[in-house]
Amino acid sequence: MSKNLVIVESPAKAHTIEKYLGSDFKVLASVGHIRKDTKVDKTTFDVTYEIDPGHKSIIAELKKEAKAAERIWLATDEDREGESISWHLCEVLKLPKDTARITFHEITKPALENAIKNPRTVDMDMVASQQARQTLDMLVGYDLSDIVRKKVPGAISAGRVQSPALRLVVEREKEIEKFESKFSFKIAGEFIQKEAEMFDSGHTQGRSAELTVPNQTFSASYESKSPEDEQSANKLLESLSRADFVVADVEETEGTKANPVPFTTAALQIEANSKLGFTSRTTMSAAQGLYQAGLITYHRTDSLNLSSQAIGAISGYIETNFGKEYLKVRHFKTKDASAQEAHEAIRPTNIANLNAGKNDYEKRLYRLIWARTVATQMANAKVAKTTIKIAAGADETFVAKGEVVIFDGFLKVYGKSKDLELPKLAKGDKMDCLELTARQTFAKPAARYTEGSLVKKLEELGIGRPSTYASIMTAIQARGYVVKGENEGEEREIVELKASKGKVSRAVVKEKFGANKGKLIPTPIGELVSGFLTDNFKNIVDYKFTANIEKDLDLVADAKLERVKMLKDFYGPFRDTVLVANGVERYNNARLLGHDPKTGKPIYAKVGKNGGFIQLGDNEKETGEKPRFAPLPKRKSVKTVSLEQALKQLALPVLPRELGKAPDGAVIVAANGPFGPYLKGGKYNIPMKDLDPYTVSLEEALPLYQAKVDSIIADWDEIMIVNGAYGPYIKGPGRRNNVKIPKETDPKTITREQAEEMLKNKPKTTRRGVRGGAKKKTAAGKTTAKKPAKKSAKK
Repeated sequence: MSKNLVIVESPAKAHTIEKYLGSDFKVLASVGHIRKDTKVDKTTFDVTYEIDPGHKSIIAELKKEAKAAERIWLATDEDREGESISWHLCEVLKLPKDTARITFHEITKPALENAIKNPRTVDMDMVASQQARQTLDMLVGYDLSDIVRKKVPGAISAGRVQSPALRLVVEREKEIEKFESKFSFKIAGEFIQKEAEMFDSGHTQGRSAELTVPNQTFSASYESKSPEDEQSANKLLESLSRADFVVADVEETEGTKANPVPFTTAALQIEANSKLGFTSRTTMSAAQGLYQAGLITYHRTDSLNLSSQAIGAISGYIETNFGKEYLKVRHFKTKDASAQEAHEAIRPTNIANLNAGKNDYEKRLYRLIWARTVATQMANAKVAKTTIKIAAGADETFVAKGEVVIFDGFLKVYGKSKDLELPKLAKGDKMDCLELTARQTFAKPAARYTEGSLVKKLEELGIGRPSTYASIMTAIQARGYVVKGENEGEEREIVELKASKGKVSRAVVKEKFGANKGKLIPTPIGELVSGFLTDNFKNIVDYKFTANIEKDLDLVADAKLERVKMLKDFYGPFRDTVLVANGVERYNNARLLGHDPKTGKPIYAKVGKNGGFIQLGDNEKETGEKPRFAPLPKRKSVKTVSLEQALKQLALPVLPRELGKAPDGAVIVAANGPFGPYLKGGKYNIPMKDLDPYTVSLEEALPLYQAKVDSIIADWDEIMIVNGAYGPYIKGPGRRNNVKIPKETDPKTITREQAEEMLKNKPKTTRRGVRGGAKKKTAAGKTTAKKPAKKSAKK
């Protein structure tokens, strides 16, 4: 038996640590939280905990090893969640209060040895803060979700932090809907210095014409007021094309581009989304893998600090590989005083490792972290900027701006800079305008949020913490309140006028607009939920109020505010608001579009549990007649659909619609279900992703049906063997009752009895994550925790 037992959160982290500590240390993982909170007393705020049934065997092993070890070290993550896991381990394993608690920013031998030399005990203030956050989210989640489900059609739940995030997305969408896209004609000219002027001004420096470098053309933008209609643009182009152009001013300056600051969690998610296209969840998953492998420092942090050892190593690398002129040592301080999730920014543990990671996601993210970290200690880039003003008469001006990098500095490893070099000109030089262009240009509304820009906004508002951003992004999408756009944009025609020597030509060209791919768009249900919360729970969706709660949780962690007082101050008024909201009417933003010209019945655009739809006629309870329904047109919402568009939708055939028969005699039917459009062919239901159930033909449907038939290896009614996208599997009765067939087994040889046995003995699956456990409740290991005990002494 090892003398020392070290307990961490994840097996991957345990494996890495055990390599460094030697044979006297055994490292085991708790695999996240070993207990879960199941009930909160709404008066005392005592929490009832239950042991996660999926952790019983883990706890048994930890207890066995803890009894045999001479000393125990709690080495869970250094944030509040990790502190809470250490406390739960103390409680369940019945460890003494002075059990050693160690933390480290990186999994390296020096960091671990230093942690072992400087242990402390569990910080009960941090535990109280985590418990307050969890209690708060549970109370709000239960009460708010219950009333939202009752009052809002299609709503699933609502959360304390996710609700303000949803409000941001909904408000941005409203801003876009209200935006009036006006246009103007943006004018630009293509210029070149007159040849005679080039020789006269001495720019050839005495060389003969044959040795002169060909003159450089460049573009300049019209800086005076842009015309707002085609007639005015045409008239202005005619006038400008006859003008004499002369250089009015040339300004040359030298500037710098400042290097970036180190990565915090939020900054990493923003940059990985922008540069790599990663979601917040993908970024955090890859970062966790890198941290647990000892390749980067702790990835949940809002600190900008880099240790002196790290700066020394980075400086040495820059000086050796790029030269002393590229080095500029910088020290960073975190502006936000509440930043306490960790004490160092995200950086590689060994700057000499240019590439690392076990998969493509980790490798790409590591390279981004490496480049950003090195760039923070490199010199600023230097650029030469040139501004040329060209006069066309007394009041008309064109401006050209150029920029050339004269010293790349940090741009050598991070960022981009495109040179735009302008020709050498002097004030008074005469210019020829080769062509003038006036292009119809539409004003653009504010951009929709991406995951990265939404995280940035939440960070600016003080909503959430480093460990919660990814879960916020996941929650609002998993609940069906927000979706990611898939539209590459639509085409529209715009007018383009070109002029040369007094003659103006007109062309109509096409451009794409309105692309929303990867952007966050609220669903009709998301808009309803946000509207209901804004009308009835102003504090829950108020940005300042939510940010102040985060500050209160920080005060609890700093022992400046008592947990129970903080919860009472919040929950009392919140509970009163819930009682009032229980009395409001069911929330719906149904919109009367007009009346059907044939029947005179009203036509509405409404939101139901599966999204927006068109309704012809009033409710059956009121009229005794069942109304007709139709889906909203593509890319239209309850607010934007018109009566004319609704009438076209109502003219579509009624679903389900029979398309015809397959060669084997099966009737093929197109239908719409809760999970989207599908085909029904005989006994099989076949999803349709890219086909419209209202317009799909038999010819289009038959290949999908045949592919489904061909995928069936064996069919015993309720039990089938299917060749799926990930290989053959057995499908049993009910939903998600599947079992994968081992590679070494030929699926064609399996009998029905063997299939039934495999389904009966299939491995049990849990939804346990790194820190969470299975959702199934149990009476085993139930314990009620009152206020956390007084803070243990810390070294």
